[in-house]
Amino acid sequence: MGAPEVFYEPRDGTLYLSWGNVSHWYGIAPTLAIGVDDDERLTQIRLSGLTIPPRRGKSADGMKIARPPARVVASPPMKVILTRDFLALILSVAVVGLGSGATLPLTALALAQAGYGTDVVGLLTAAQAGGGLAVVPLAGWIAARFGGRQVIVGAVLVVACATALMQLTANLWLWALLRVLCGAALMLLFTIGEAWVNQLADDASRGRVIAIYATNFTLFQMSGPVLVSQIAGFTQGRFLLCGAIFLLALPLLAAIRATPHASNEEHAEHSGWRRVLPRMPALVIGTGFFALFDTIALSLLPLFAMSHGISSEVAVLFASALLLGDTTMQFPIGWLADRLGRERVHIGCGIVVVALLPLLPWAVGSPWLRWPLLYVLGAAAGAIYTLSLVACGERFRGVALVSASSLVGASWSAASFGGPLVAGALMKTVGHDAVIGVLLCAALAFLVTAWWERRRIALRAAS
Repeated sequence: MGAPEVFYEPRDGTLYLSWGNVSHWYGIAPTLAIGVDDDERLTQIRLSGLTIPPRRGKSADGMKIARPPARVVASPPMKVILTRDFLALILSVAVVGLGSGATLPLTALALAQAGYGTDVVGLLTAAQAGGGLAVVPLAGWIAARFGGRQVIVGAVLVVACATALMQLTANLWLWALLRVLCGAALMLLFTIGEAWVNQLADDASRGRVIAIYATNFTLFQMSGPVLVSQIAGFTQGRFLLCGAIFLLALPLLAAIRATPHASNEEHAEHSGWRRVLPRMPALVIGTGFFALFDTIALSLLPLFAMSHGISSEVAVLFASALLLGDTTMQFPIGWLADRLGRERVHIGCGIVVVALLPLLPWAVGSPWLRWPLLYVLGAAAGAIYTLSLVACGERFRGVALVSASSLVGASWSAASFGGPLVAGALMKTVGHDAVIGVLLCAALAFLVTAWWERRRIALRAAS
């Protein structure tokens, strides 16, 4: 291995030592990653969170330098959250979260008021998930072909129009088609939005930045059902109002100055989802676990609590306790990941979930035990998802990052659709405690896969 070419990118404070092209990145520390080629040979080293002063009379923008600089200054911590681009991006995605958080329960309410049963509600929910899954193989190509900002704006317009059109017809087939369009558009929007946030963050603060994004989105999405409670009686225009909410994201998107760099021609052949998926099994399974956890918390956990003698008024608060832990603890856990290393904290959260889940049937009857347990359980489970997004930003760049984000979204859609069906059937045949077994198996699958990934990286580094 000869002398490397040294390249500095001042826009994100990253220094590269390159011996060749990269097929895959491995995060070693919060600010250090190594890149390998298809044969797993070291080809690049990436250091993040740096500021290199430009040479006199020359611009530092993308300059190549013959040797490492004599003086390297650490970047100001968390500088990305103070930028207009970041604030506008997370607020625009949060507005979409508010709209989607309102549209789903409003659709279920409208169907129930029209006399349809839960089977029809489930089919329309599945239609939206199906639309999201259908667009996953094309997400990276669409982002590279049309540009991140244009795709997000187009997705917002599609979701707004499809939601508003539900006000103008009562035909179930048309509603199903509109939900498919919404699912595809939302998948593109969240995929590119998450990749965009990852590009704005540097490795030194990525855990906290992604935590802010996830917390902000969750808070807005949780406000959706509250909005529905206020507009449910406005039958002549409630879907029109929900559609208009999505349009509020457009001025925020227009305020963003820099566009995401979705195109990466140099490594495009390594950026398709078929090439990306084998490099992120733990991230896909971790996302699937939290999607299952989130869906079960809202739908089946109250039934589990009532089977243990808890009143319905208290049982519905179980989900609130879990979501409270998820919402309030993501930033502290993100900070911990930035300090101790993402992988270590990620696995630690999985261990906490596996340790606490079997205690839930025993602790459910004691208020002194159940509320702290639910709070910590929600925090650890939510962090598994948040840190999966962080890991995507550590490992991938350009089109590969968009493909990775789309796989995360696909995992969420598949788990939130199929998981409750399996858990509900087991609760009916085996008993209500079966829901804990389903969640425990999913958490163990994440831990085993994360351990396997870590061991694989260690063996390749040793060889």
